[in-house]
Amino acid sequence: MLLVHIPRMTNRLGYTLNVLFRHILKTEFEITADADVFDRFEGPKLCYGRQKVGNAFFVRSCDLLFQTTIEDQSTKCFKYENVPALYPVYNAESEFPFDIFASVFFCLSRYEEYLPHITDVHGRFPAAESLAYKENFLTTAVVDRWALMLAARLKLRYPELVISPRLFDVEDTVDIDAAYCYKHKGMLRTLTGIGRDLVSNDSRGEIRKRLRVIFGKEQDPFDSFDYIIDVHSHFQGIKLKFFPLMADYNVFDKPISYQNNEFRQLLQHLSDYAKMGLHASYASFDDPKLIDIESERLARLLHRQTKRNRYHFLRLALPKSYDALIENGILHDYTMGYAEEPGFRAGTGSPYPFFDLESDCETALTIHPFAAMDSTFYYYKKCGLETAETAYKQLVDELKAVGGRLSMLWHNQSLCEDFGWQGWRGVFERVLTYADAARKYRVDF
Repeated sequence: MLLVHIPRMTNRLGYTLNVLFRHILKTEFEITADADVFDRFEGPKLCYGRQKVGNAFFVRSCDLLFQTTIEDQSTKCFKYENVPALYPVYNAESEFPFDIFASVFFCLSRYEEYLPHITDVHGRFPAAESLAYKENFLTTAVVDRWALMLAARLKLRYPELVISPRLFDVEDTVDIDAAYCYKHKGMLRTLTGIGRDLVSNDSRGEIRKRLRVIFGKEQDPFDSFDYIIDVHSHFQGIKLKFFPLMADYNVFDKPISYQNNEFRQLLQHLSDYAKMGLHASYASFDDPKLIDIESERLARLLHRQTKRNRYHFLRLALPKSYDALIENGILHDYTMGYAEEPGFRAGTGSPYPFFDLESDCETALTIHPFAAMDSTFYYYKKCGLETAETAYKQLVDELKAVGGRLSMLWHNQSLCEDFGWQGWRGVFERVLTYADAARKYRVDF
């Protein structure tokens, strides 16, 4: 067991120690503010604060974890042992020239998203506004790197300290914005679609295909679900989750109606093969009451409570978006990532508890970050298949090196081999093969 001495307890500090030692390093620890108790303890011990106590392992603190207010931060970034570092400290006795604990908290709490910032057209915090993007470490799992750095230094000082190995893991998630391209859209939406077909460059071909699908002569292009399940049958160790949109139709939410029998049967079928979660609507960002309505639709359909969510369009504003989930009993969220850039929005790929800066407390919500989304490469970065595949594999390599979890976000539309998505099934299969080969790679201490 590790004994940690602190000058005084705060919610921020307790949360950070809990995440680092219990969630990431999975090692037993206790906290004390009693210098005499700490000095008499004969096992592994760490002192965190302004002053070193005895001859223990010492990490010099800055002020961040002892504050309760939200203030502008001086986030000077530099490299230490070839890893980006924040919150430099100047003390010859400190094991590190930066405050590891404050750095972890800054990233995980998404502190910068509580400060005044520019939002994009969808009200989101843009990747380009983040410190990680500006300092070029968005694709580095810095929180995990800092945790491993701390673990290695502690083990060097205290070889008897037990720190559990970390195992690289993979999960695949699929958002269902629209289960079908042509089928089950109702008369008005179908006629509107035909109207668009008439003014397209290949109006005759588009209308013919639409009608063949509607009359059951051809499979709907977006119906890639059997393909996804079949591919995943070859990767039994990779978890699969679906997030269907259960919203009412509007400008940005265009699902198949939740009342449509075939759509309902599809979701029930998918739930036999994978975990299910809510894809909370675009509109719910401005009207959180819709979350209760949409989650209840999914719960009634699947005959079980909705436990997971990912917001449509990745619309996330802290803390209101997470507060709305907690109020509705949804305690797992998968929205933490950027639409326009791959990487680690919170500095990690692994799940961790949400800390609400405004309320100054750890919550019951678990955040499950994702590292890469198909639409990022296709719509935002407009890159080729080879470039996208390389980026995916680099993220695999980064999380494998730290024993983290890789979560990927796909869409059933992107795996349809149509509408410009030709070749993406190959990327999907090769990335899963590459990730599966690295699965359970072990990082020992």
